[in-house]
Amino acid sequence: MNYRHIYHAGNFADVLKHTALTLVLAHLRQKEKPFFVLDTHAGIGLYDLSSEGAQKTGEFHGGIARLLEDAAVPAVFGPYLEAVRGVQPPGTAGLRLYPGSPLITRSFLRSDDELKLCELHPADKDTLLDLLRGDTQARVYGLDGYLALKSFLPPKIRRGLVLIDPPFEKRDEFDTLLGHLKEAAARFANGIYMVWYPVKSRAAVERFVQGAAALAPESWLRAELMIYGEEREDRLNGAGLFFLNPPWRLKETLEGEVLPYLVRKLGVQKARFVLDGGGE
Repeated sequence: MNYRHIYHAGNFADVLKHTALTLVLAHLRQKEKPFFVLDTHAGIGLYDLSSEGAQKTGEFHGGIARLLEDAAVPAVFGPYLEAVRGVQPPGTAGLRLYPGSPLITRSFLRSDDELKLCELHPADKDTLLDLLRGDTQARVYGLDGYLALKSFLPPKIRRGLVLIDPPFEKRDEFDTLLGHLKEAAARFANGIYMVWYPVKSRAAVERFVQGAAALAPESWLRAELMIYGEEREDRLNGAGLFFLNPPWRLKETLEGEVLPYLVRKLGVQKARFVLDGGGE
């Protein structure tokens, strides 16, 4: 409950997560049939990068700001950057606001698509409610994200995405996450699952990936952006995404266009990426 994303909004981990999110949403839009999205740890939806919290860390300078100032940024980042530019106040020069996953996802919805957003922190939930007040497609719930997996799965719309982005405040978060992911996958087997995680302890990450991959040995994907080549448990070395039932060609796009660019653009020291998966 003490986690505040404003300190990290727009950093390298957000760039990876939200770029991949736009790729998955674009995939879902390719078919005329409606889709469902469940965002289990939604946050406040929109972050003021001029605020004291964001300025204190300045992490967005090493993330989204670098992409926006690059005239040669690859086209694959276009939808993501369009979502970021779309929330800037009229007449504002440069970068002031950063959209979280709720607003990015909302920008992809068509009239029949559905978005459920869960945020347990009372103040953050109220902020998100105010942001989306009157929206009949994006519904906000003051519900524990893991409980939401039981409450909302399987959805009435039987295709879609489950985004799980815990704050990782607890030491056993990977174990908790894996247990709930297993239950969710059993309830909504054909859904796309996208899980964000930090890379601090490599051993903890590998245990999680091995356990999660066993849920769908022929249909999983792991993508990590490591901004430091030498990993230490006392810092955030990188960020990862784990997918169950990843969209077709997502691995190819990440490997050929997204991850190499992010390593070059956002890496700090001996940066690299990790990409593997089953059923390729």
